[in-house]
Amino acid sequence: MRPTAPWFLDGFHRFLRPYLRRHFHAIAIESGRRPHLADIDPAVPMIIYANHPSWWDPLIAHFLNRSLFPGRQFHAPIDAEALEQYRVFEKLGFYGVRLSSKSGAAAFLRRSVEVIDQGNTALWLTPEGRFADARDHQAELMPGLAHLCTRIDSAIVLPLALEYVFWEERLPVCLVSLGLPIRVDQHRGDSKTDWSVRLTVRLRDTQTRLADLAIARSADPFDNLLRGTRGSGMAYDTFRRAKAWLTGQSYKAGHGDQFE
Repeated sequence: MRPTAPWFLDGFHRFLRPYLRRHFHAIAIESGRRPHLADIDPAVPMIIYANHPSWWDPLIAHFLNRSLFPGRQFHAPIDAEALEQYRVFEKLGFYGVRLSSKSGAAAFLRRSVEVIDQGNTALWLTPEGRFADARDHQAELMPGLAHLCTRIDSAIVLPLALEYVFWEERLPVCLVSLGLPIRVDQHRGDSKTDWSVRLTVRLRDTQTRLADLAIARSADPFDNLLRGTRGSGMAYDTFRRAKAWLTGQSYKAGHGDQFE
């Protein structure tokens, strides 16, 4: 599997960052778990697996890969029919799979092992296999990730929780939390069932912790990775600017102090 050309990837992120800035108030990661990233050997491949609450998830994953793991080549499976419709995704590290068939599941394992064997890579997966509410923890994870973990010798498996919340501003905040990393080489010989339970518990625990932080509605536990758009829109903000000027007050685009 050929790596994405650096010039193409750089061009995509020159588009992606302002695009996300227009659509989000902030993209923020729980700061308490970030130190664990410093302990990960950059030569060891990574598997980041996340819940799947939104259409935005693939773009957020690409942004997070560039922000958190800038030296790692991004890869992620995508529905094969969608990839045929949007061929540009293949140049961004996505590869097509058809998990509804046995041959498709086998192809997913083969392609994913190829990614892992490349070394300094980051494989992003959403094993829920469908869009699911961030607070819905009942669904079982699809078996592909657990099967993959029994087929490889070395990798860091990292759970990641996502939530999209509305707090004080017009635009949403994307909240991110990392779970504790799992070293594949420390669990050699474990069965698919062992891995399935471990992966599910780690992801749901991470989601639960992020949900508690989201309910608390405070930016303090987070590092802001992207400062997005402030304000309520052109017409209303123009009125607010005029009012501030006429009353001799300073104009503030935001309605609150979160992620300033």
